[in-house]
Amino acid sequence: MEIMITAIFAVMLAFAVKAIMASFKKRMSGLPVVNVNDEVLEQRISFYRRLDSTGRLRFKNEVVSFLQRVSITPINTTITDTDRMLVAASAVIPVFALEGWTYPFLEEVLVYNDHFNSEFQSSGDEYRNIMGLVGTGAYKNKMLLSKSALHAGFGNEPDQSNTAIHEFVHLIDGADGVTDGVPRILMEKEDVQPWIELMHTEMEKMKEEEADFNPYGYTSKTEFFAVASEYFFESPEIFKEKHPVLFDMMQKAFRTK
Repeated sequence: MEIMITAIFAVMLAFAVKAIMASFKKRMSGLPVVNVNDEVLEQRISFYRRLDSTGRLRFKNEVVSFLQRVSITPINTTITDTDRMLVAASAVIPVFALEGWTYPFLEEVLVYNDHFNSEFQSSGDEYRNIMGLVGTGAYKNKMLLSKSALHAGFGNEPDQSNTAIHEFVHLIDGADGVTDGVPRILMEKEDVQPWIELMHTEMEKMKEEEADFNPYGYTSKTEFFAVASEYFFESPEIFKEKHPVLFDMMQKAFRTK
């Protein structure tokens, strides 16, 4: 009798396990398969190279999570796993210290073969100077990126520029409802006014001096924050040396201290 009960229990357990696995597969079936290549991360992403083994594992998990939430769609081009990883890395880098952060209003990233114009054309004789932007109107909840700019941002030599990080920082900036160069969602209330004053001081100083900042950062406080963030994440050592006060403030905001 005891043997029969044990056998029945074993059968019931097997069915239960099978049902659980079937349910799990069903839930996961709608998620895209994501291939994360350690070699690409190591070779192309200086931020990843600066992490310890625990940080690298979490970074890869965040990349996978992003790609399972947000669609990456090619526009008149092709997309590889490397392209997807670079887009996801651009999203993860500025919020890496903010565990649990997502981009709730971002549904899709449209990747164009090259720079595009205001009509979203990326080929032809028309003047094309847009490397990336956060969509509005018909493009609400979308981001548009130039694939050539995406790859240039993750060149072998770290520099001050990364278009994709720039655009994701705009999303962070606007998460409080206003895209104004003041990322209130990142800052303590008492740090907001000092940040506004520091931006004004730095922008005026950089206009007067031969600064190493991308001049596009002088055009508005919104662009200043995005351009400064590119520099901060791409070349933190140089940024700290040349702009120590600004570096400290951004380090505090992005929780990288």
